[in-house]
Amino acid sequence: MKVTAKDLGKLEKTPLVVVFVTEGVRPQLPAEAKVPAAFAKDYEAKPRATRTTFASSGPAERVLLVGLGAAKKVDVEGLRRAGATAAKTAEGLGVARAVLRVDDKIAKLAGGPEVVGRALSEGAVMGSYRYSHGKSKPEKPKCAQLALHGSGAAFKRAVKKGAALAESNCFTRDLQNQAGNQMTPSALAAAARKLATRSPRITTKVMDEKGMRTMGMGLLLGVSQGSTQPAKLVHMTYKPKGRSKGKVCFVGKGLTFDAGGISIKPSAKMDEMRYDMSGGAAVLGAFHALASVDVPYEVHGVVACSENLIDGNATKPGDVHKGMNGTTVEINNTDAEGRLILADALTYTGKKIKPDTIIDLATLTGAVIVGLGHEVSGIFPTTDKLRDELVAAGESVGERCWPLPLFDMHKEGMKGKSGDLSNIGSPAMGAGSTQGAAFLSYFVDDDTEWCHIDIAGTAWNTADRGWVGGALGSGVGARLLIEYLETRR
Repeated sequence: MKVTAKDLGKLEKTPLVVVFVTEGVRPQLPAEAKVPAAFAKDYEAKPRATRTTFASSGPAERVLLVGLGAAKKVDVEGLRRAGATAAKTAEGLGVARAVLRVDDKIAKLAGGPEVVGRALSEGAVMGSYRYSHGKSKPEKPKCAQLALHGSGAAFKRAVKKGAALAESNCFTRDLQNQAGNQMTPSALAAAARKLATRSPRITTKVMDEKGMRTMGMGLLLGVSQGSTQPAKLVHMTYKPKGRSKGKVCFVGKGLTFDAGGISIKPSAKMDEMRYDMSGGAAVLGAFHALASVDVPYEVHGVVACSENLIDGNATKPGDVHKGMNGTTVEINNTDAEGRLILADALTYTGKKIKPDTIIDLATLTGAVIVGLGHEVSGIFPTTDKLRDELVAAGESVGERCWPLPLFDMHKEGMKGKSGDLSNIGSPAMGAGSTQGAAFLSYFVDDDTEWCHIDIAGTAWNTADRGWVGGALGSGVGARLLIEYLETRR
């Protein structure tokens, strides 16, 4: 969906005009739109409550009211959901385009015009998302254009920015939702290369398995050796317009399909293992946004792309592989593979990029769903500063994060018997999500600020919030990373 911004002036000819309303306030309809006298009677403007009518005269064919609830309780998430409601309703009505009117009173809610413009724009674009790449005859959306009318340059800039960030979320979802035979390691690497064509400030390099062997990436290669699809290591770089204030690297797990290897997964819902590359998709989604949104940091994106399948070459339980940093790992469960490919990606990041901060994203453990459900990502930050920044960024974009513990005893629990480390810890230790983070900690320098984000619960199967939710991918992470970059101190 294309979203534009215009000044709040005389209403133009449109199939539909949308007006946002708070509780206890008479709807501020544009003077040009004439509606039946009883149209707004008893309309309570509860959050996302709608009412529509054909106009009796004027430039608008129909008028739609969307409720925001009590004015003092309106927040960013409520506005985001209201934008999604407007877009979905317009699509349901079958109109080709619509105007969303944001009068000055509405624009003052929840922090002002910039907040309102961005939230409504984000909600409208993400709420209109549909996945159709697997269809032979995809149905085209009926409503292709939304124009947000509001006052001031800040409002218009915010609408444009909100649309760009929402498009990055939709791009991330498109990567996630493709089937395993469509989104292979090579296809994910090709998508990263294509992103570099969107901005002269973005470059992409892709390493093949020969290069990985030269660098000693035995953990990443050990996972991919059971697949006929060659592994890839993607390295993207973004250079800011002005002088860089620091160097940040995002590392993503790009496991494009995970059958579990010899420790094979149950067949039920194995098709959902297409989503095991959601961390890598989020990193690419962030770079999609960086083509339109400038941040004052040099940003790197590293994605380890692989499949975890079974053939005669597949890693066997008990095998020992050596990582790029020389650490040996005994593979006691081949289905704990994400931490292996991330380990070499993290070592590469530390040695070749040397960033100030590393943030990795991965659908790493089912345990995080037990602990936090499908609405909150688990984070393991090494500094209070990074913890606070990520929690705040998550609240702002509607992708909540919650810090989980990682202590020395957890790290000790990952020591191996026949190798330096085991890729799974003792069942007696429990804390499966922390075990994954503890393993990864051995591949990050102690003096580097780092956070592991476990998005296994939030990457798909989330609750319906209008702009996100349902069985398909959520696009989690892309907007979170950009918000972090923009608010990082």
